[in-house]
Amino acid sequence: MARTVNLKKVVLFIALTYVISFGGFYIYKFLGGTWGDSFLFGVGYMYVPLLAALLVQKLIYRAPVVGPLGISFRVNRWFIIAAVLPVIIIILAIGASLLVPNTTFSTAPDVISERLTQYYPEEEAAMLEAQYEMMPIHPFWIALAAGLLGGVTINAVAAFGEELGWRGLLFRELMPLGFWKSSLIIGGVWGFWHFPVVLQGHNYPQNPIPGVFLMVVFTILMAPVIGYVTLRARSVIAASVFHGVINGIGALPLFVVGGGTDLTVGLTGVGGFVALLLVNFFIWQKGEVRRFEGPWMVASSIDAEEDALADSRGDEGSIVPNEGPFRVRP
Repeated sequence: MARTVNLKKVVLFIALTYVISFGGFYIYKFLGGTWGDSFLFGVGYMYVPLLAALLVQKLIYRAPVVGPLGISFRVNRWFIIAAVLPVIIIILAIGASLLVPNTTFSTAPDVISERLTQYYPEEEAAMLEAQYEMMPIHPFWIALAAGLLGGVTINAVAAFGEELGWRGLLFRELMPLGFWKSSLIIGGVWGFWHFPVVLQGHNYPQNPIPGVFLMVVFTILMAPVIGYVTLRARSVIAASVFHGVINGIGALPLFVVGGGTDLTVGLTGVGGFVALLLVNFFIWQKGEVRRFEGPWMVASSIDAEEDALADSRGDEGSIVPNEGPFRVRP
């Protein structure tokens, strides 16, 4: 028989992630903190899904972590693609943003000045503008280089905190539903997890309340893309690289697209949604996702250990791959 989703495990992970994240955020806010004023708090927030995954997988279910959750440093070409694909998405987002009425492509300093005043307090915006004016080349290229370098290093380390939860535990547990359904659920859960920080101006400083809903749309569209990279690389480390780079260069459209608002232009606006729809269409059109679902869950000595633990508790069974959907071991 086909393996079913362990609903209790999924709900437990989501509940722990939300309770720790939201509770920690509002305690921090009560103590006088605001989103963006502490790098360490931001990274800590990103590591809550990892903490919840470890609590559920290791402490509660007493199951192995490394193999089942896809922690693999075996580099393949999809690690490279994970670093390059975000650049392609950004280029598509710039093009799509320019289709929005009353937007223009411009490398003039006033475009950057306009964005800085939208996203930063007046004094900080003025300081950043002065720094940009001193740069020997257009800030777009410096931001691209810095985003790529930071994306595959420190940003990837930070993103791993999210990815072990979303593309590690949750992706594995929901895989019996199939790639697209599981990605839809993960995208929704992932997007709603952002709501406290979006209300504080994250990604949508001009429109925080509608931004909460657009953030969910964004993550629903992004989830299949990162999920596909995870499947092909067979590693959440590649997902972390992708996530780190997309975070590092996500603001690039705002350097060269004038006009519009945070709801319409940029990666997390309508322009970005169009770009992600195109990438999702490409993945769907290839029609090969099912071929890689099984290998993502391939049986190993680590999986066998998890099965033995499950059997000792009388659980339903664990996944083994075959030509089509996953099956349970009899």
